[in-house]
Amino acid sequence: MLKDFFTQHPRFRNGLLVVVLLGTCMTIGDGVLTPTISVLSAVSGISVKATNLHENYIVAISCAILVVLFSLQHHGTHRVGFIFAPIVTAWLLCISGIGVYNIIRWNPSVFHALSPVYMFRFLKSTGFEGWMSLGGVVLCITGSETMFGNLGHFSPLSIKIAFTFLVYPCLILAYMGEAAFLSKHHEDIQRSFYKAIPEAVFWPVFIVATLAAVVGSQAVISATFSLISQCCALSCFPHVKVIHTSSKIYGQIYIPEVNWILMCLCLAVTIGLRDTNMIGHAYGLAVTIVIFVTTCLMSLVILIVWKQKLIMALTFLVLFGSVELLYISASFIKIPEGGWIPLVLSMIIMTVMYIWNYGTLRKHEHDLENKVSVHRILELGPTLGMVRVPGIGLIYADLVTGVPAIFGHFATNLPAFHQVLVFICVKSVPVPYVSEEERFLIGRIGPKEFRIFRCIVRYGYKDLQQENNDFENVLVSKIMAFVEMEEQILAQNWHSCTNQDTDAELVDFPFLVRTNQPHAKHLSSCSDIQVMKPYENHQQINGPLIRDETLEILRAKESGVVYILGHSYAKAKKSSSLIKKIAIDIVFAFLSKNCRGPDVILSVPNSLLLEVGMVYYV
Repeated sequence: MLKDFFTQHPRFRNGLLVVVLLGTCMTIGDGVLTPTISVLSAVSGISVKATNLHENYIVAISCAILVVLFSLQHHGTHRVGFIFAPIVTAWLLCISGIGVYNIIRWNPSVFHALSPVYMFRFLKSTGFEGWMSLGGVVLCITGSETMFGNLGHFSPLSIKIAFTFLVYPCLILAYMGEAAFLSKHHEDIQRSFYKAIPEAVFWPVFIVATLAAVVGSQAVISATFSLISQCCALSCFPHVKVIHTSSKIYGQIYIPEVNWILMCLCLAVTIGLRDTNMIGHAYGLAVTIVIFVTTCLMSLVILIVWKQKLIMALTFLVLFGSVELLYISASFIKIPEGGWIPLVLSMIIMTVMYIWNYGTLRKHEHDLENKVSVHRILELGPTLGMVRVPGIGLIYADLVTGVPAIFGHFATNLPAFHQVLVFICVKSVPVPYVSEEERFLIGRIGPKEFRIFRCIVRYGYKDLQQENNDFENVLVSKIMAFVEMEEQILAQNWHSCTNQDTDAELVDFPFLVRTNQPHAKHLSSCSDIQVMKPYENHQQINGPLIRDETLEILRAKESGVVYILGHSYAKAKKSSSLIKKIAIDIVFAFLSKNCRGPDVILSVPNSLLLEVGMVYYV
């Protein structure tokens, strides 16, 4: 019922999209705040020993480390990733060892603080001030919101074991040790961590802390790259250049434009605020909002995806959401003191993402409404293509059914078609990866003598949508395999295509697309295929005709391949509101002009590219 509710009410569906984008943008903003506060906090430990050191030097050193960190991103983490685990392990052992030292030396009875009774006593005795302090207390769990980045390299079980038996005990010992030190040194509240370190191990711990800050920052930066890459695949972010930095480890990517933007924002926050307390206020607000949005969406997953009972989803939402709302309310008090930074960043990024998603969806709807009917192509008969020139024409479009409008526009201006035409649609499907065996789905449009095919190239949202130099050969081989096996495929699926409902799902083949719904699980339709009864003209189909068609495709390949891409320009209607005109005519047009085009994404050679321009109104 909830799923149908969102399907039938676009406004609520858009509201859900805004909530998802808010959490996503806050996570991207976390990629700005985490490196800033991690590096600045680590470097600020110098002031404990060098008391006369001016604040400007600390900021300058922090900025230098950030510049080096972002400048090395294009090398990837696979070259130095082997030292990350030792650094983090050394860091956890250092802080836990220092914690045990401070507990034994300053206040052994601090172990009593493990009882939740003291938490309620604290809030009861301090009242409003205690509630406000929760905005700072929440910093002890920051970093957990980007734990999803670990799933690309480790199993959930290993993450649970590591956090339960290593990370959590070390953090508890570190915080109890710091509390034990503060119970005897109230005046050292500002730099309590570094002041609680024994003199003999101060500089080694300082070095490990700085390295751990770099590692933590690297993890968040990599998670930001992964998140934006997936947003691009889901049409929620303009296309950017994605570089795979490792040939052995999948998922390690680098996005140059995003990297340098993050670096500039980190430097701006570091130089502008200079205060870890204000940055901490911004950091805490961003993290709490991300965690709360995750909880809300997780309750929907429990209900819609896992199909659990409503009471379980509500219990989860109330149990975790109530605690998170308490921290969010305390963090909102800090908005004037730095908390406005993640809000401004997220609003800017969310505006870009929403406008891009809106413009992309309107473009797709325009293509669906103006597509050329397959029946119209069949009615043209022998007159289709007054001139058939040698070669293969690859026509890229977003449609999975019918013939795109750019084909009619192309035919109007240049009434000549290639000997073989292939309508190619590149689609992202809601799964992480698509194997190479299932990536290409081939079908035929019209009678055999037309030599018109459809190819659906499917990618998961974690796949890199960049073709290699062998794409043409792979595509031609798939088409020839389809031609050779077409009769067998049609014989196996004829009953389903003719006697069952058109929405029925057929047996899956790697060469053939098999459903009539453009938004269904599979990405084509039986109506696009010129279906022939299995036993009509059987001898002719299995005889020279297929072999001749295969040879003709090979000869067309030898004559050359031309890529035909549609270049659409969005314009707001004259009756549109001022906000919509600004969003479409200015923002979306600017993003479309400056993002990576499909020819670059698909690595199309300029000498083989033919663009067909069109204007559509939304």
